Amino acid sequence: MTPKEIALVRQGFDQIAPMAQAAGELFYQKLFALDPSLRPLFRGEVAAQAGHLMAALAMVVRSLDDLGPVVGQIQALGRRHAAYGVQARMFDTVGQAFLATLEAGLGDSFTPDARAAWTAAYTLLAGAMIAAMAETEHEAA
Repeated sequence: MTPKEIALVRQGFDQIAPMAQAAGELFYQKLFALDPSLRPLFRGEVAAQAGHLMAALAMVVRSLDDLGPVVGQIQALGRRHAAYGVQARMFDTVGQAFLATLEAGLGDSFTPDARAAWTAAYTLLAGAMIAAMAETEHEAA
């Protein structure tokens, strides 16, 4: 990611951080509206899931200029998702829900440049998770 993209993502995250729990819950509402078949993959309360999501997002946003130290955590997250039954194809729907949540939370601040920056960040994160999921599936075969 470019320094400009990183700055845009961090600015957006700073705006969302005060309402992190609500943003996380809105994400899951949007996700399940887009694909209700994903709901059974999430055991437990959505509120707890929302908290985990926002904590992971905060870690990634803080590390965007040097993901090296958190790559292992991102890969572990991908492996856990594989164990939950998440499939690579589901990341497209997750990405749609994620961007829709950002658009709702950031309003006019979610400019085309901000959307492109967040898309790049999501693509990077999802790619690392999908790669770890694929390794897990390969090892299990």
